[in-house]
Amino acid sequence: MSSPSQGAGPNEQPRISIYDVEANDPDGRLVTRAHLSESDLTQISEVMAAMGSLRESEDKLSEASLAYMKLGRTDMRALHFLIVMANKGTIVTPGAIAAHLRISTASTTKLLDRLERGGHVTRSIHPLDRRAFAIEITAETREAAMQTVGRQHAKRFEAAARLSPAEREVVTRFLLDTAQQLDVSGEGWAQGGAA
Repeated sequence: MSSPSQGAGPNEQPRISIYDVEANDPDGRLVTRAHLSESDLTQISEVMAAMGSLRESEDKLSEASLAYMKLGRTDMRALHFLIVMANKGTIVTPGAIAAHLRISTASTTKLLDRLERGGHVTRSIHPLDRRAFAIEITAETREAAMQTVGRQHAKRFEAAARLSPAEREVVTRFLLDTAQQLDVSGEGWAQGGAA
C-alpha cells in the first residue's frame, strides 16, 4: 500500500484516505482481513472511497436543493413522494404521507400546514372519501423541483445506463448487500438503548 505521506510536498498535508481499512481499523478489531491480499485491501478501500464520494455528492445536492427550495429535508421528501404518487395516478392522503415519512399525525399536520402556507401543496376533499383530504403538489413547486433536484437525480440513470447488464447486476447486489449490512433496526444503541 502507498505510504500515508505519498504525494505530499514539504508544505502540504499528507493525503490519507479516510476510507482506508488500515487507517480506520489498524488492529483488526472491526474488519477481519487476514485472508485478503494487499491488492484486495487497496481495491476495497477504493470502493469505500467511491461510496464516500457518492455520499458527499448526494449531501451537496441535498443541501443545495434545500437552500434553493427553502424547505427542510422532511418537506422535500414529502414533495418527492407527492410527485411520484401523482405520476402513478395515486391520490395521496395525509395518512399516506405520515406512513411514508414515518412521522406522527400531528407532525404531518404541521408539515402540510407549512407546505400549504408556502404555496407548495393544496388540500382538497378526497374524491372517494369525503372524510379524508387529498394532497397535491402545486404545478409551480413540481416544476421547480423537476428542473433542479429532479434533473440532477436523473443523472444517476445515465450512470447506470452506461453499465453493462452484468455490471448492473453486480452493482445492484453490492448496494443491496451494503444497505442490509448497514441496517441498524436491530441495534440497541441505534434505538436509544444500551449496546
